[in-house]
Amino acid sequence: MAQSSQTVIQKDTTVIGAIRNCRQIEVHGYIEGELIADELIVHEGGRLHGKVRTVTADVRGTLQGNVVIKNLITIRSSGAVNGDVQYWQLAMEMGGELSAELRNAPPRLAGDLKVSVTKGRSVLVTTEDISAFDPADINLNVSNVKNGFMALTSAKNTQITSFTQADIESGRVLFVHDGSRSETRASISWRRTPRAQVR
Repeated sequence: MAQSSQTVIQKDTTVIGAIRNCRQIEVHGYIEGELIADELIVHEGGRLHGKVRTVTADVRGTLQGNVVIKNLITIRSSGAVNGDVQYWQLAMEMGGELSAELRNAPPRLAGDLKVSVTKGRSVLVTTEDISAFDPADINLNVSNVKNGFMALTSAKNTQITSFTQADIESGRVLFVHDGSRSETRASISWRRTPRAQVR
């Protein structure tokens, strides 16, 4: 099914069932069931109950159920969220209601996860090659490197075993080829760095 650009559930409209492949959905009425969308907006007076999978959510009404938000969930002053909520980032206005089991989603790696390098040369690793998405700080660990090594631009001849997303975004990470004719490869994994909590 092709992805629709926008769906609006009008006030006094009730939908029971599944809504999938939606870029943006605005809820003024009532939905009960399964929802998969890129962007969810529950307007004041709107209600959504069920299994929800979306990239972002802006809640001004009521959201209840098993909810996974890949990026940011925003709960406005008129909003209420209940249930089991998994999220990347959470923003909440004063007056908003939250009565849920909250779980911060684990980090995920994105990008094409490969680079092309000329024999005996080095290549800059960019966010198109690898990106780590997580609200906490994480280290990207390097292992199983073959026919080359990872390095920072400030020390091109020194092998590193870890770097951060900030290093990639700042253009500081290189893959250095050792000049051999064989295929090069490296494994990348992540590890969370504890972040101090502000109370």
